[in-house]
Amino acid sequence: MTVTNKRKSPHALDERELARISAAALARVEKGREVVTLRIDDGEHVEEVDFPAGAVELLKHMLEEMALGRSVLVIPQHAELTTQQAADMLNVSRPYLVSLLERGEIPFHKVGSHRRICFEDLQAWMRRRDEERSRAMQELTDLGQDMKLGY
Repeated sequence: MTVTNKRKSPHALDERELARISAAALARVEKGREVVTLRIDDGEHVEEVDFPAGAVELLKHMLEEMALGRSVLVIPQHAELTTQQAADMLNVSRPYLVSLLERGEIPFHKVGSHRRICFEDLQAWMRRRDEERSRAMQELTDLGQDMKLGY
């Protein structure tokens, strides 16, 4: 596998297309390998670098998201977020997030006077929220079926 840093030319692939091609190349890496060697060529230096298979899988997922035009954010599981960072991740206002925290829906702790949210706790709340939404949607679907509304 070769990763090359080429200067843009008028005929260069756009970022999304390049991400799609790169993700497809990484998808062809044999499953079950512990180490994957990537060749990096920046035009001046060539180097082969060993990557753990998990890092290659993560890179593939990131490239797939980029190919779809989506932003990618990498956050360590143990990270602590500010209220603004957490609100941005949930796509809600910071005051709304603070109300969730104060009602005890999402655990938090304080550093001085500032609230901090563990990323793992935020993910757990998001999973619970998604499960509740799915259950509510299923209940509505079942009710529509019972009432013979045609959906």
